[in-house]
Amino acid sequence: MQNETKARVEQLTSPAGHPVAVLRFEGDIASTSKDAVIGTYKALPKASTPLVLLDFTKVDYINSSGIALVIQLLIEASNSGQKVCAFGLSAHFTKVFTMVGIPKYAGLFADQTAALAAL
Repeated sequence: MQNETKARVEQLTSPAGHPVAVLRFEGDIASTSKDAVIGTYKALPKASTPLVLLDFTKVDYINSSGIALVIQLLIEASNSGQKVCAFGLSAHFTKVFTMVGIPKYAGLFADQTAALAAL
């Protein structure tokens, strides 16, 4: 049974002093997660949010449809000129994300500190 996807946005400041939006996901990410993933991202004010972190620390599972949603988010961010980093993925999902080419659109990091330092 799929755990409902939850998402919340937190505002941080990068070490360089730039505003950063952190999208914190929780539960499973699948086709039913479109509102949580894409909807939460689209609600961000693009002009004042050039830096975005995706927090997968509390994500239990991501299926192929969920990966497609993440890729859609990353393509939209790229088209908007936003820089995106992701962190908190398990070793398995870091490998899967790398295999499908996500590092072309987003840096993958072990934790929030490393991701923030890269911005």
